[in-house]
Amino acid sequence: MKEINEQQAVIYCRVSDPKQVTEGHGLGSQETRCREYAGQRKYDVAAVFHEEGVTGALIERPSMQAMLSFLRKHKRQRQHVVIIDDISRLARGLEAHLQLRTAIAEAGGKLESPSIEFGEDSDSILVENLLASVSQHQRQKNGEQTRNRMRARVMNGYWVFSPPVGYRYEDVHGHGSMLVRDEPSASIVKQALEGYASGRFQTQAEVKRFLESFPEYPKNRSGEVRNQQVTDLLTRVLYAGYIELPDWGIRLQLARHEPLISFTAYQAIKDRLYGPRKVPERKDTNEDFPLRGFVVCGCCGTPLTACWSKGRNTTYPYYLCPKRGCEAYGKSIRRETLEGEFEALLTELRPTEGLFRVACNMLRDQWDARLSLSHSSARSAKGELRQIEQKIEQFLDRIVETDSPALIASYENRVKALEERKAMLAEKVRNRGRPLESFDAALRTALRFLGNPHKLWLSDRLEDKRTVLKLVFADRLEYVRNEGFRTGILTFPFKVLGGIQESNYAMASPAGFEPAALRLGI
Repeated sequence: MKEINEQQAVIYCRVSDPKQVTEGHGLGSQETRCREYAGQRKYDVAAVFHEEGVTGALIERPSMQAMLSFLRKHKRQRQHVVIIDDISRLARGLEAHLQLRTAIAEAGGKLESPSIEFGEDSDSILVENLLASVSQHQRQKNGEQTRNRMRARVMNGYWVFSPPVGYRYEDVHGHGSMLVRDEPSASIVKQALEGYASGRFQTQAEVKRFLESFPEYPKNRSGEVRNQQVTDLLTRVLYAGYIELPDWGIRLQLARHEPLISFTAYQAIKDRLYGPRKVPERKDTNEDFPLRGFVVCGCCGTPLTACWSKGRNTTYPYYLCPKRGCEAYGKSIRRETLEGEFEALLTELRPTEGLFRVACNMLRDQWDARLSLSHSSARSAKGELRQIEQKIEQFLDRIVETDSPALIASYENRVKALEERKAMLAEKVRNRGRPLESFDAALRTALRFLGNPHKLWLSDRLEDKRTVLKLVFADRLEYVRNEGFRTGILTFPFKVLGGIQESNYAMASPAGFEPAALRLGI
């Protein structure tokens, strides 16, 4: 039977590194040492409080508050001894240490440790405060050393923070832990970024829907990709193989990991994000009516709307003109009629096998011609690179010499623009006029689309259907009720294919296909 006057104690243990928790040491060793101390002093341990993954610089800690509540609850019955393994386990700062020391005393606790004797005389208080200050200095010094090591590694081209979607960390021989592609997320991110850069996705909302269409892509608990996540995705220069940390004084520099997109594509994304704003896409465009907003009334030119009309036993889908005063206003067009005629229109755009082969050969000739031109372009890029580096050095010297905040900000903006131009030129020089992919690999998808655009239209994905509309037709299509579609304006590749067919394959010059080749590279 325990003696009534036996002193009771509580144990407080803390680790700030989550790795110590997962590896199973740190908290356990502290508790063992504190229990040994309690046994030597014949204390009865009433409770143990573990603080996991919380820095000692903080005062508000869950387990600390729980311990103080326990002490207050039993304050009238008896005083409890609070045992800590070391003074650094209580706090890693002098101010936090003093506040917690006071809070423990006011709650009815008496602080003890096997590593230090807490006294109330001036000498003991001096030693205690000195040890708390040393603990604070160690924490600050560790933070500085960690930050300096991280900064040095970033300067060497390695990312040191949480990996973005599409990457994961892996130990690579000669590099240590570095970013590598994380499939299938990497391919999904690549398609999303290149799609927005090329204009396949006109808005961030389209990118959002594209990402959400993949079950493998990480989403929140509601199964959605937040708008801010899309913005962050589009503005990360890390995906282009570069690192930039202005807060650490690190300007745009080449990274060691494999990029998902080219820096040129990243610049195209920036131009679209921060360039002139375009009319946003209709929010009511959905899978039920993929032609809504794209087909216009042949009488008044107003984009057709669409709706479900309720019948006796079920509902029926219709397109109709919404403009009052138009002779076709409110007159419904059955969805299967309009979309069926549209599919027939797409089918007619499919070139014959011989025509398609001729077009492929012309594009290949143009591809080879552009390769030869790109070699000389890469040589000229080297000269421009040297000039840009000189300009950057001049602006940096001006920043050091001036005291005007306005001039400093202006010079920094000029340096940033030059750094981006430098990155684009360096990418061109590294490629040395060679494409990242072969002709067949780069244009396989585009050529397959040119050969049969109707096949992509049959996809269940709304994004694919909208892509067909953007790549085949240069403008909206006019539709007259009871008559059908009027002749539409085709995009350049399909216009050229049609021209070849009409002239019985008589071609003036392969050079005329250069714009087409550029478009097909999207």
